[in-house]
Formats: sequence, structure tokens, C-alpha cells
Amino acid sequence: MVGGTHPAPRARRAYPGRAPGGPARHHHPRDGTAGRVTADPEVLVVGGGLCGLSTALFLAHHGVRVLLVERHPALLSHPRQRSVNVRVMELYRQVGLADAIRAARADFVTAGEYVVVRARTLAEEYRPVGHQGDVAAAEDASPCRGTPIDQDRVEALVCARARELGARIEFGTALVELAEDPDGVTALLSTGATTRRVRARYLVAADGADGGIRATIGIPRATYGPAFDLLTLLVHADLRPALAGRTVHMAHLDLPRPRTYLMALDRDGTRWVFGTADDPTRGEPDDRACAELVRAAAGLPDAPVRLLPQIAGTDRRLLRFRVGAALAEKYRAGRVFLVGDAAHLMPPTGGFGGATGVAEAHNLAWKLAWVLRGRAGGDLLDSYHDERHPVALFTLRQALVRAADRFDTGTPGELVDRSTVLLGPRYDSAAVRGGGPDPVPVGDLSGAPGSRAPHVPLPGDRSTLDLYGTRFVLLAGAGADGWARAGRRHGVSTYRFGPDLPDAAARHGIGPLGALLVRPDGYVAWRSPGPSADPDGTLAAVLATILAVPERAGSAR
Repeated sequence: MVGGTHPAPRARRAYPGRAPGGPARHHHPRDGTAGRVTADPEVLVVGGGLCGLSTALFLAHHGVRVLLVERHPALLSHPRQRSVNVRVMELYRQVGLADAIRAARADFVTAGEYVVVRARTLAEEYRPVGHQGDVAAAEDASPCRGTPIDQDRVEALVCARARELGARIEFGTALVELAEDPDGVTALLSTGATTRRVRARYLVAADGADGGIRATIGIPRATYGPAFDLLTLLVHADLRPALAGRTVHMAHLDLPRPRTYLMALDRDGTRWVFGTADDPTRGEPDDRACAELVRAAAGLPDAPVRLLPQIAGTDRRLLRFRVGAALAEKYRAGRVFLVGDAAHLMPPTGGFGGATGVAEAHNLAWKLAWVLRGRAGGDLLDSYHDERHPVALFTLRQALVRAADRFDTGTPGELVDRSTVLLGPRYDSAAVRGGGPDPVPVGDLSGAPGSRAPHVPLPGDRSTLDLYGTRFVLLAGAGADGWARAGRRHGVSTYRFGPDLPDAAARHGIGPLGALLVRPDGYVAWRSPGPSADPDGTLAAVLATILAVPERAGSAR
């Protein structure tokens, strides 16, 4: 209970992963100021990595009051993912972030070129490893392009943009206790020696693979193959003698032990990320031992190596990450939702993990916003699991197929074109009428229900994808007067092919008298190739089904 105003909570737990100095004891709601509800976000996001920050950004874009807490004192300096792929660029374009990402792109990687090799050491002969980028098939399918940029830069931009849109983001703040009741969640937050309680309608767990919330709310996780711990270092080391004039962006190496890599951070070959499989029970190696690991991987026994902090404002020079393949059995338990690594763990091959999490945040944000504003029924939120869980499983398997060529682990199988993995996922849920489970090849995106709506160029470097983001959109054929009137009557943004847009009705799978309905996330919810005897009633029924409301309330206003 909180102040005696809510029913008994369904779950409560003290979290071991609290901020340094933060207490882990339980607090009774009457324990003075520590027990008061001191903030009223509609959604509390726990975890300030890429996926948590993106969740806060998309929620703020929809006008939701959101508070994000992150136990670390600042963003990580570790680059991790090396690019923003085409689909994630589309999502960030919706919230006004694409230009800033392009402006901050890494200037030492040529667009379309990313050299990945395997070798014993960086100094020895290597063989190229096939790297599947955003292939040419995607160029006509999107107004965006994949952009080479390190994840730490992206997170800083996402954080700043989320704050611009009104999100509250607090670093050095940990969740130490969580209680849920039928009306919302109550969180005990710790910032140093200070604690407070925060009340929210919903909580989004973006606290990583081992963050603890998933286990607390009782969601099991299925694993797909072995996992291992990766020890990582951010180093300044002149490894140009090992490169001998060669260009290498990522090297998978045999020494000092299997599953070692060196990843370049500049054009000069002097800043690198080092990673290697490690047993955390051995304890943390000291700086000298870490430098020896880097020298062994480079094949340069006398190279000077300087370790750099990986978290701004701290001296943390060594970080560990879990590498494996796992998927939560559910994405939702009551008022708590999982996104990113809290929902799934993917091998880094393909760069799918973070991108999948960002797409999850985007899918969930508009649904939470519409439910919170009373525009949709609570059952709409069930479609989050129904739509995103199958996509994560498919994407995870594609990452494992690619891992077979990079690490001594992985799963042989059919390699699906990367652009199809990114742009082709198709949803099937109560919020999509007529969807299907199989991804759509990127060249075949044509307005099928459950698929990402097609891109059609518009004047001024714009796209039909720019029509979507916060509202439902009805695209009607040039002669579909009935559909257009029905769309306006139900508060749907309505455009006509021909009068308002280039005549791309056939590209969207409809004739001159047909129409299709696109959700705020840019996915086609429903399509009628031709006219209807009762367009008003048909559209009302469609909206009521999608929004999980009684038919008489089926309006997108």
C-alpha cells in the first residue's frame, strides 16, 4: 500500500543491482519522507541504455509524462553497436533526430564499407569475413540510410532529444523495490543515501539481460545455445605496426583466447575496443594484465597500451557483457513491460539486438499513449507481445546464423537478407487485421496488413513514411470519396492518391476506389482493395477492433 490509497501489491522485491551507496531495505509507506509519492510520471522506465532512452524518447514524443532512472552515474563511453540501421533511422526520423545522427556520424568508415576479418592476431595474415550491410534492395524501400556511428554517441543524442520533448531522466538512481496493484506500480528509488517512492501507471523494464525485473515479475527465459561473459576494454594503443597499412574495422582473433576481438574507433589505428571471453569467477585483472591481453591480440608484445574509462565521471576501465541468445517467454506481466536486453539477448552479429529493442520501444510507446489518453482499451497492450515476440525470435535466429561465421558458436541455417530482417517483419495480432507470420522481402513491401507501409517519395525530400508517427492515417484511392469521408468523420488523417499524394495506390495494393489504414507506428492495420457499401460502418468496426474499444467508440480522435 502507498498512503493507504491502493490495494495490496502483487509483487515486491529489493533489487541487488542498486546504485552505489543506495540502501536495499524495504520501506513502509508511512516511514516519513522516504515513503511519500514524490513524482507522478505516467510511465516509469528503468534502464538508461539505448532501448530505455528510446522508450523515453518515443513516449515523450506522444506527450506521455515519463521518468527514466538509470543506476549508473552517466552514459557508457563504450561504443558497442557501430551503426544505426535503416529501420532505426526511420524511427528516429519520426521524432526529429535523424539529422543530428547523420551530423555525428563516424567519419572513418566509408558508407557501405565495414571491413571484418578473422586472424590469429591483428599482425598476422587474415581472411575477410562476409559482412552483410544494408543492401541495395533497401535503397528504394526507405528514405533513410544506415549511418555509421557509435552507440555511445547515439545514446547521448537520444537522451538530449528525449529531455527536449519533456522526458525526465535521472542517472545515479536505482530501483530497489517494486510493487504492483490493479491501478499502477509503486517504485522505491534510491539516489545515493536518499530514497523516495514514485507512482506510475505502467513500468517499462529496460534494465538489461541481468537487470532483475524480469525475474521479479515471474517471466521465464528460454535460451538458444551457450552463453559467455565478454570482458571489454577501451584503450589507446598505437596498433598501426600490426595493421601494416591495411584497413580493418573489426578483427575476430584467436589470441589471447578464443572469442577475442579488436574494434577500431578511429582512422589512425590508435583507439580501440578490446573484448575477449572471460570467466568472471577469476576476478578482475589489473591494468597491467589487461594491457598484456591487448598486446597479445595485436601481436605486438611491446606496444604501449593505455586503458580509458568506459563510464564518464568514473574510473571504470573494465566492463563485462553477457553474450548469448535468450528470449523471455512473455513481454508483459500486468503493468510491467520488457524491452531490449531485458526481453531478449542476441549475439552481436548483424547488429540486431539494439535495433530490435528500439523497434520494441516504438511499438509499445504509441499503444501506451493511446491507452493512457483513453483512446484505446487496455487490451491493445496485449498486442505488444503478440507482435514483437515473434519478430525477436526470428531476428535472434538470424543473429545466430551469422554468429556461426564469426565465433565458435552459432546455428547453421538459411541466411535472410539483412534489409528484409530489418524492414520486413510482419505483425499478426488483434491490432492488425489480416497479418501473417512471415517477413516480407524488402522488395515486396506493398501495403499488406501487418507489414511496414511502403515508402513513396514526396516533394522536399519527404516520404509517405513522414505521414505516420502520432495518428492513424487513411490512404484512399483517387475516386474513393466514401472512404475519405469516413476517415475524416472518425478523426483519421486522410490523404488521397492523386489529389494529395503521388498516385501510388497500386504500390499500396489498392485500386482507385480502395483504401488502407496505417497505424501511428507506420504499420498497415487494414486494407480494402475496393469500395464498400458502408465505408463509415466498416471503418468504425475496424478502428474498434484495433483499439480494443466498443464499436460505437471506434474513433481515432
